[in-house]
Amino acid sequence: MKQSNHMKKALRMEALARRDALDPVWRIEASLGMAEHVAGRIEVEPGAVVSGFWPMRSEVDVRPLMFALADKGARLCLPAIIDRTTIVFRDLVRGAELIDTGFGTCGPAADAAILEPELMLVPLAAFDARGHRIGYGAGYYDRAIERLHDLGRSPRLIGIAFDCQEVGLVPDEPHDIVIPEILTESGLRRFGAQVNS
Repeated sequence: MKQSNHMKKALRMEALARRDALDPVWRIEASLGMAEHVAGRIEVEPGAVVSGFWPMRSEVDVRPLMFALADKGARLCLPAIIDRTTIVFRDLVRGAELIDTGFGTCGPAADAAILEPELMLVPLAAFDARGHRIGYGAGYYDRAIERLHDLGRSPRLIGIAFDCQEVGLVPDEPHDIVIPEILTESGLRRFGAQVNS
């Protein structure tokens, strides 16, 4: 387990260094291109709850995709850190104030409704060709997805990254959640699991 954690930490740092080195203007263009490429291929029912994230540092700016899905009738939400182990997803309403929600990102205030996502756009630090993901090390998304599964829900999971964040092999751990789809600037890749499109 310890060796696996060290390997994940090294892979995370290398992948994030590659992402940080990308030209900022190129990142914006790539983020817009990703939204244009895939928004029409992701079906959402009117009122379906979609969780996204407000980008931090050099992350893919997933907001154009979120807003394209909102235009198709999706209800958006953003993660907020509640404590050292828990995130919840708060309703993102146009015009509502955004506050610091922890981990260097922002989102709706505590009075916003808490929603259960049906489609999750999942941030990540690194991924491999099997759909195994390395997050930022705190395990928030693994626990949030597991909690949804415990409630009998099976949200569609789409990891969001740039191609440069792909690594050869992510070490497997029992608690890891495999992401069946990853969206990069090269398109939407699917990894064997049955996916609703």
